[in-house]
Amino acid sequence: MTELLIADDHPLFREALRSVTLRTFPDTIIHEADQLNYLYDLVEAHPDADLLLLDLDMPGAQGFSALVHLRALHPQLPIVIVSAHEDPVIIRRAIDHGAMGFIPKSSSATVLGQALKHVLDGHAWLPDGVVQGTGANEEELRVANQIRDLTPQQFKVMQMLGSGKLNKQIAYELNVSESTVKAHMTHILRKLGASNRTQAVLIASHLHLPDTDADQSGF
Repeated sequence: MTELLIADDHPLFREALRSVTLRTFPDTIIHEADQLNYLYDLVEAHPDADLLLLDLDMPGAQGFSALVHLRALHPQLPIVIVSAHEDPVIIRRAIDHGAMGFIPKSSSATVLGQALKHVLDGHAWLPDGVVQGTGANEEELRVANQIRDLTPQQFKVMQMLGSGKLNKQIAYELNVSESTVKAHMTHILRKLGASNRTQAVLIASHLHLPDTDADQSGF
């Protein structure tokens, strides 16, 4: 029996993924998350899942950060990106950061089913026409390694910092004291090799995606 995790904030696309998956693998157990925080809890609750289908553009996501973080915490979990981004460079970057495959959201149901079969058989999967080429550069890979050193709570603080939130707002959302947030910030700055908040955000931005590449179809 296959256990699949789907992380996407668009209910219609989650329904489409669910439908194709169940047609391809009728006995599949599917768990879904529409927010990053729910996704982290979902992966913790199902550590032995066979596959995670991850959208890069979920609210709160900052480029490849979530992929890098999840690969560090759960190296046994295969992750395939399902995304509106179709630039070959972004696809190669995803693979460089540990994704087992990349499925464009423009793919037909037939192609999606074939991709799922391929990946669940233990093989990497890329769209037709994507060849070896430029992916993550040396600086981006270095930042990814630094992100992997963050604890789950430090990673959450870093993401909120990247969203422009103040310590007071971060403390409220995480239900911790401001002094705890400041302590996390100290560790984040040290691990990223940053001297202040602004520099930390700039360092983490190496994992971001171009604003103009995403498909505008609504997914």
